[in-house]
Amino acid sequence: MQAENDQVSGALIRQIRHESGLKQVELARRSGVQSSVLSAYEHGHRQPSVAALARIAAAVGMELQLTPASGQPALERAGAILAQVLDLAEQLPYRPRRELAYPPLARLAA
Repeated sequence: MQAENDQVSGALIRQIRHESGLKQVELARRSGVQSSVLSAYEHGHRQPSVAALARIAAAVGMELQLTPASGQPALERAGAILAQVLDLAEQLPYRPRRELAYPPLARLAA
């Protein structure tokens, strides 16, 4: 999943750069990001923060807008993970707990 995110952010930066008509060096200068770092972002070798993506977009007069993704696949995945956890929990051996021994209240008050 991380590699997919690296590719998405790299493609986004590449699209910003191409739409603005800037070279990597100029976009890096305008955004305050080192050109080697910007290159690493574009090639998926590093993952930019949201703040870095926003700075890169702002450098060419664009605004980064995040919208919620469709929650259905995430909910289905979360449900599948929960089912796996519950299945694993059922496979654990049952060991009854002994009762907790509390000190007498008289000793605590003294």
